[in-house]
Amino acid sequence: MKPRPFDYLRPDTVEEAVAALAAHGEAARVLAGGQSLMAMLNLRLIEPAVLIDIARVPELADIREMSGAIEIGAAVTQNRLMAWPGLAEKLPLLAAALPFVGHFQTRNKGTVCGSVAHADPSSEIPLVLAMLGGEVVLRSRRGTRTLLASAFQRGMLSTAREPDELITAVRFPVQRQRRVAFREVARRHGDFAIVAVAAVADGGRVRIGVGGVADRPATRDIAMDADLGDAVNALAWELEGYEDIHATARMRRDILRRIAPQVVDEALRCVA
Repeated sequence: MKPRPFDYLRPDTVEEAVAALAAHGEAARVLAGGQSLMAMLNLRLIEPAVLIDIARVPELADIREMSGAIEIGAAVTQNRLMAWPGLAEKLPLLAAALPFVGHFQTRNKGTVCGSVAHADPSSEIPLVLAMLGGEVVLRSRRGTRTLLASAFQRGMLSTAREPDELITAVRFPVQRQRRVAFREVARRHGDFAIVAVAAVADGGRVRIGVGGVADRPATRDIAMDADLGDAVNALAWELEGYEDIHATARMRRDILRRIAPQVVDEALRCVA
């Protein structure tokens, strides 16, 4: 199957992209890397009248450190971020998670912001953004607004972005915590996770993040003196899980119960 016909626009500036979104609204889709969008077009899961390609907009291609956060533009690919010299020092949890994102070939085209925009509950980058309390920057002709990750992703493939808004960047707070770990269970390496678990140990508590169980990433703080098994079990029941062709809700909960303590232990054993 192939996409239905659509018009193709390639703006040179953010202003031009925003103007195109203002003109076409819900009839338009934004193309950056296209790793999810092109598959959906081919299957006719979406049928836009206009495709707005932002991949070559220069001002969206930067990785910047600003006031305690790393801002990643909407045209920055996943492999480019992986090669950024400051990644392991500034964002160790993201450095641990990125090798699980797709494959080398898909990371060459797939963008960091595109993964956040797609809002798949099994996706690794939105999980890390939620874990670190990151932000999404949206721009329209009405102005610019910034949303916390927890407010941006509303559910499975659902976000708070308005039809006339362009995601221009995501911001990850610079991490002072060095004790981190990330692990996932997938059918094959590079597939979307069935369950993904992240952990950040900080002082007397550990924060865990879970992807692939609920309809969006979930995070919880657990005190070091708490019973970890009981805390993870309670979280598994709270998230309930969902069923698809890859796993039942029960299987997702069981995977979470098994791997979360291992990920926490790995984070605790890291040298601070």
